[in-house]
Amino acid sequence: MKSVSELRVQIFADGADKASMLELYRQPHIKGFTTNPTLMRATGVTDYQGFALDLLATIQDRPISFEVFADEEPEMEEQARHIAAWGKNVFVKVPVMNTKGVPTYDLIRHLSHEGIQLNVTALLTLEQVRSVCNALQGSAPAYVSVFAGRIADTGRDPVPLMREAVAMANAAKAQLMWASPRELLNVFQADEIGCHVITATTDVLKKLPLVGKDLHEFSQETVQMFRRDAVKSGYSLPTVKQGVGVVSRR
Repeated sequence: MKSVSELRVQIFADGADKASMLELYRQPHIKGFTTNPTLMRATGVTDYQGFALDLLATIQDRPISFEVFADEEPEMEEQARHIAAWGKNVFVKVPVMNTKGVPTYDLIRHLSHEGIQLNVTALLTLEQVRSVCNALQGSAPAYVSVFAGRIADTGRDPVPLMREAVAMANAAKAQLMWASPRELLNVFQADEIGCHVITATTDVLKKLPLVGKDLHEFSQETVQMFRRDAVKSGYSLPTVKQGVGVVSRR
């Protein structure tokens, strides 16, 4: 098994908690950051731009993505230009479609060929990957963010799709991003197929120290945890006396 330092896939932290993000910024294996309005709302962020600029005052040398939240193309374009101006390391997240299901491929092509760095997000199909990569071909640096975790949530194995998506991204000179991973194993799956980036929340990232851990030792620690929690909870069972509580089997 590879160690974390041997992985080729870049690990980006996905979140919206300033303290956690700045702590992760001090970790050399965290190569970039992503966030979105849903994560920001969950952590109580009320000033979108203020939050972003506060982070960018410290995080200046690694890519960080902020998302547009308009639903019509003219407003999306205006927001994209505004966000892009926040810093040279900023990538603008543009969804693959709007809420009505209308693809944003023309907007992606327009912005990207003007030099705006994009992170095209919420992709789940190869058809979307193909269309986005065609729109991005030969333009500014960009990420193509496929939500592999959501694909897995539907009972489908995301690995074959992601393997094909890597080839498409390479042809377009873009970077494929494995988004919404559900477990640490996804980091190694992404690395194996040559995926360029994987995003991970704090819940996944905190498992990195477990990589390569001895499984017998891990088993014993698990038993110790169950025992410790049972004792702390004060659980007990009545003493079984002879002839009491015995189920007759015939």
